[in-house]
Amino acid sequence: MARSSGTRLRELLEQRVVVLDGAWGTMLQGASLTPADYRGSLITADHPKDVTGDPDLLNLTRPDVILDVHRQYLAAGADITTTNTFTATSVGQADYGLEGLVREMNVQGARLARQAADEFGGRYVAGSVGPLNVTLSLSPKVEDPAYRAVSYDQVFDSYADQFLALQEGGVDLLLIETIFDTLNAKAAIAAAREVTPDLPLWISVTIVDLSGRTLSGQTVEAFWNSIEHANPLVVGVNCSLGADEIRPHLADLARLAGTHVACHPNAGLPNAFGGYDQTPQETGRLLGEFAAAGMANIVGGCCGTTPAHIKKIADAVAGLPPRAVPQIKPATRFSGLEPFEAGPDTGFVLIGERTNVTGSAKFRKLIEGNDYQAAVDVALEQVRGGANLLDVNMDADLLDSQQAMTTFLNLIATEPEVARIPIMVDSSRWSVLEAGLKCVQGKGVVNSISLKEGEEPFLEQARKIKSYGAGVVVMAFDEQGQADTTERKVAICARAYDLLTQQAGIAAEDIIFDPNVLAVGTGIAEHNGYARPSSTPFR
Repeated sequence: MARSSGTRLRELLEQRVVVLDGAWGTMLQGASLTPADYRGSLITADHPKDVTGDPDLLNLTRPDVILDVHRQYLAAGADITTTNTFTATSVGQADYGLEGLVREMNVQGARLARQAADEFGGRYVAGSVGPLNVTLSLSPKVEDPAYRAVSYDQVFDSYADQFLALQEGGVDLLLIETIFDTLNAKAAIAAAREVTPDLPLWISVTIVDLSGRTLSGQTVEAFWNSIEHANPLVVGVNCSLGADEIRPHLADLARLAGTHVACHPNAGLPNAFGGYDQTPQETGRLLGEFAAAGMANIVGGCCGTTPAHIKKIADAVAGLPPRAVPQIKPATRFSGLEPFEAGPDTGFVLIGERTNVTGSAKFRKLIEGNDYQAAVDVALEQVRGGANLLDVNMDADLLDSQQAMTTFLNLIATEPEVARIPIMVDSSRWSVLEAGLKCVQGKGVVNSISLKEGEEPFLEQARKIKSYGAGVVVMAFDEQGQADTTERKVAICARAYDLLTQQAGIAAEDIIFDPNVLAVGTGIAEHNGYARPSSTPFR
């Protein structure tokens, strides 16, 4: 039986350092294209928007130019060539009024890359999936920080359409790259896992400055915690910085990630005219150093790089052994803008509960009164008071709980001091939990699910939680009701653990059990045994 391209690529990554191609924008800008090249015979003169400068349209109007770029990079030594589809989503193409051509752009872009790769033999095609021009974690309106120009579902659907078309065109893997907002990336990951589950994923973040954070504020470690659930074949860092500046962030990722690591930086920092001056020799030397130091399995170029850069990179890494993928010790890891890990030496994990309308009359009054700024101040007090996670609950009869959850989480996402810690989305209603998950760019926690309605609904919710990249609190509650003895607590938690780890694919370290330790004395006779010890051990 023939091995799949994904299997062959995995084998190659175990054998040597692999080379990616370079910049597409740089090559297309140097091709002396005219507005007529972009329009071709496809776009009529009365089209309502100017399409000049839309690179993905060239897959349809000037396929010869695109094929030539692929061939130049492959001839320079690239093992992987990327499709010319960086902005080929319905969201991205709306700027040009070309949403209706998105499928054709992606299918044709993948076919052109496939043709070139097959001509050279033993080469691979990565479907290039760029960031959108809108973000789920930041508001474009200064006066309305809770506003979002796009919804999670819209982002999911836009990426899903692109992935299906790239798969139809014949890509070997999907490269979700230049990530500046991890929530956008999580929507892309969820879409990929749903509609193209057999395509390996390469997920690449962009660090925007020397502080080591994305545009939406996450550190490299927080980013990795947020997307590790995707089980990517490759995780990487690209764009924004040159190789010199990207080095410490690559080193962090190489230390943290238990998978293959990639790096494709720009050709240095942009000059005063927006161009890039780093020579092929210098880029090759630096990336060769990264590979020799065991920091990267794949190296290539982003903005400003050319086939000449890729040739020098390929020469520099020839014969070098691949980075050894480390075995990362399992641990309970969450993240907001910053990472949080709970281990044997952590002590008590403090959860801020004052942002819970069922537990705080003050917070409930603020939310019901639509005083969200004062409600954010409550969250700020919790963080400054030492909370490691922030529990947010909007379950009140007079509230539109889904809307309240969305508004509040969108607001605190723009408050860096609060957003730095992980979020615990808390509700007794699944619709509210899911609304909250669609607002969290870090790795949060769902509080909670249980076996109350049986195994199938439990597993369905658990699989959804994993797709959003969150941990989960599980209540000791089953079809017969809430556990009120030690034996029942142990039995229910053990059953839930087996279902979650064996059927839902949730890592053991992402499960938190709430065994329903109730009040020692309530005045109700049947509750008198709640504090009585039992000899039944937990496993």
